[in-house]
Amino acid sequence: MKKRALFTIPLSLVLIAVIVTSFFLINIKPAEGKIAQAQKLAEYTKPAVVRIVDYAVVGWQFNNANDPEVMAILDQLKYQSVVGGSGSGAIISSDGYIVTNAHVVEATQMKDEDIANAAFEQLVGIMADQFKVDFETAHQYMLTYTKYTEIKRVLKVVLPGGDVLDGEVKSYGAPINEGKDVAVLKIEGKNLPTLPLGNSDDIQNQDNIWVSGYPAAADSDLLSTDSSLVSSMNAGQISATSKKTEQGSPVIQINAAATHGNSGGPVINEQGEIIGLLTFRGDTVNGQEVQGFNFSVPVNTVKEFVNQAGVRDFKSETDKLFQDGLELYWGGYYKHALAKFEAVQRIYPNHSEIKQYIANSEKKMSSSKTLWSDYTTTFYIVDGVSGLLILVLLVFTFAFRPKSPAVAVAAPAAGSAAPVPPVPAPAPQPATLENTLADLNKDGKIDVQDILLALQEHQKKQKKDDDSGNGA
Repeated sequence: MKKRALFTIPLSLVLIAVIVTSFFLINIKPAEGKIAQAQKLAEYTKPAVVRIVDYAVVGWQFNNANDPEVMAILDQLKYQSVVGGSGSGAIISSDGYIVTNAHVVEATQMKDEDIANAAFEQLVGIMADQFKVDFETAHQYMLTYTKYTEIKRVLKVVLPGGDVLDGEVKSYGAPINEGKDVAVLKIEGKNLPTLPLGNSDDIQNQDNIWVSGYPAAADSDLLSTDSSLVSSMNAGQISATSKKTEQGSPVIQINAAATHGNSGGPVINEQGEIIGLLTFRGDTVNGQEVQGFNFSVPVNTVKEFVNQAGVRDFKSETDKLFQDGLELYWGGYYKHALAKFEAVQRIYPNHSEIKQYIANSEKKMSSSKTLWSDYTTTFYIVDGVSGLLILVLLVFTFAFRPKSPAVAVAAPAAGSAAPVPPVPAPAPQPATLENTLADLNKDGKIDVQDILLALQEHQKKQKKDDDSGNGA
C-alpha cells in the first residue's frame, strides 16, 4: 500500500488543484475599466434622453386687398403663425412612455381660442416691427382685417437615433405658475432604452447630480444636422431641497448649468436614476440669465402623473444588453462586448450609440481579453473527470489489497504449550543386489568378477530357500 500511495496521493493532489483552479477561473469577474462615474452615466443615459417639439400652426385670412404690403409679409409667412417650442424628456418604459414638463407640451394642450390669441399676438408684433408702428396701432389694424382659418397641433418626439415619432399626452399637470408642471407622453415603440425613476425623498444637499437634455444654447448653425440629436450633460450639486413654488409644490434647487431647451430633461443621481425634471431657472439679473440657480420638479411629484397614466417604469432588455456590453468594453473584453452590442442592434436597430460601439469593438478585437466564464461547460467536464479519478485512486490505495493463501493451525489447549510436531524418520530402502555388493574376490576393488561371484552366491541362497520350502 505504501508503494501505491507514493504514486496515487501526489496525483490526487494534482487533480484537486485542477478542480480548485477551474472554480477560481469560472468565478473571475470581468475587470472593470478605469472609467469615471460621470462618463458611465453619460453613456448610460444618452440613448433615453429625447428632444420634444410641440407647436400649433395657425392659418390666417387677410381681408384687405388694398394693402399689398401687409399681404406681401403674410405671403412670406405663408399666411401662418407657429406657437410653441421644444424641450427635453426621458423615456421611462421600453414601450414608449416619456416624462417631461407640462409647459414643454403646453401649445398642443391649449384651447383653440387661446392658441389663436397667442398666434395673433405674435403676428401683430411682426407687423409692428415691419412698419415701425406701436403695438397697439398694429393690433387694432390687424384685428380689423384678419381672422384665423385653421389650427393644426403637432407634437413630435425626436429620438437620439434620429427617429421622429408622433407623441400623445397621457397625463398633464398645468405649467409651473399654475400647477406641478409635469406631463407624461406616449410614443409607439418596443425595446426602447429607458431611465429608471429614483426617490427624491432620499436626496441630500450637495449630492452630485447631472442634468441631461437639449439646451438651445448648444444648437448652432455651425454644427452638423446630426449634432442636434446629441444631448448635453452638465454636472452640478443639489443646492436646496426644501423650497416650494407659490402654489406649494416642492422644487429642488440645483447649480448645474441649464437654459431654454433643457426644460423637462432628467436630473440624474450617481446611480443613474431620475431624481427630478429640470423646470425653470432663477430670475434674470440686469436682463441676463445667471447660471447656477435652476430648479427641478422632484421625481416623486413626477410619479403622481406616471401612476395616472398607468405606466410601469422598468428596464428593457436593450438597457441590460447595452450596459453589460459597455462594462465588457471598458474592461477590455471586446469580443464579448461585440456580442452584446450586436444583440442590442438586433432588438433595437436605431439605438443611437450602438453602431459606433460595434465598429470600435471590431477594431480592437485582436487585443480582447479572455473571459473564462465562457468555458464553464469545459471546466465542469474536467472537474467531473478529475473527481472520478481521485475516487478511483483513493479506492486503489486504501481499499484494494491482494489476497494471500491462509494456513489453518489448530489452536493449542488453554494453559499448555503448543506441541512440537515430530520429525518423520526416513523411509526404509528395500534390499537390492546393489545394496549387498562387496569386494568378494578380495582384489581391493569391486568389478565384474565381484558381480559374478555375487550372482552365484545369490543363486545358491535362492536354491537353498526353495529346497527348504519344499521340504516343509
